[in-house]
Amino acid sequence: MNKQLPSPSDSELIDLTLGGQRDAFGELVKRYQNRLYNGLVQILRSEVEAEDAVQEAFILALTKLNTFKGTSQFFTWLYRIGYNVAVTRLRRRKPNVSMDGQSPDFQLQFPDDVPMPDAGIIERERANQLMKALDRMSDEHRSILVMREMDGMEYSTIAEVLDLPIGTVRSRLHRARLQLKELLESTMD
Repeated sequence: MNKQLPSPSDSELIDLTLGGQRDAFGELVKRYQNRLYNGLVQILRSEVEAEDAVQEAFILALTKLNTFKGTSQFFTWLYRIGYNVAVTRLRRRKPNVSMDGQSPDFQLQFPDDVPMPDAGIIERERANQLMKALDRMSDEHRSILVMREMDGMEYSTIAEVLDLPIGTVRSRLHRARLQLKELLESTMD
């Protein structure tokens, strides 16, 4: 019989890392790098910048790991660091205007196993319309939509990441959804 040992918890990996076992932090990276990347690529609208931001977030998390109090989940704390890195990058970014209105370094990846040819075309068109609408939203609205709708974060987690009251999160999310709806409707006209 091949019994697998249970994976160490985040808190156990953190304790091991703080005790000098750097490989334990590598396990945390493996556990959360894709999830963090997926959120940051939607916020930054650039795969390359998201990769850099994820690396920067993990480096910051490692250097500040001793400040992690454990009052929230490790991923929430890490996402907050990643979000702050992304916001800093957005503030430093110079406006990049494209002649065709598309971001030059962001491309959607679509699965190859589309059952019907026209279904793939329709899905790609919907995804393109969604991406164009998200590109036209403010960073604040896009970020909160990504956290809730794409990352599936709870309101309380978003509030913690953004350091906002839950009521503010709810109202911003409502306004962001309304703005997205208007933008999508305007592209369909």
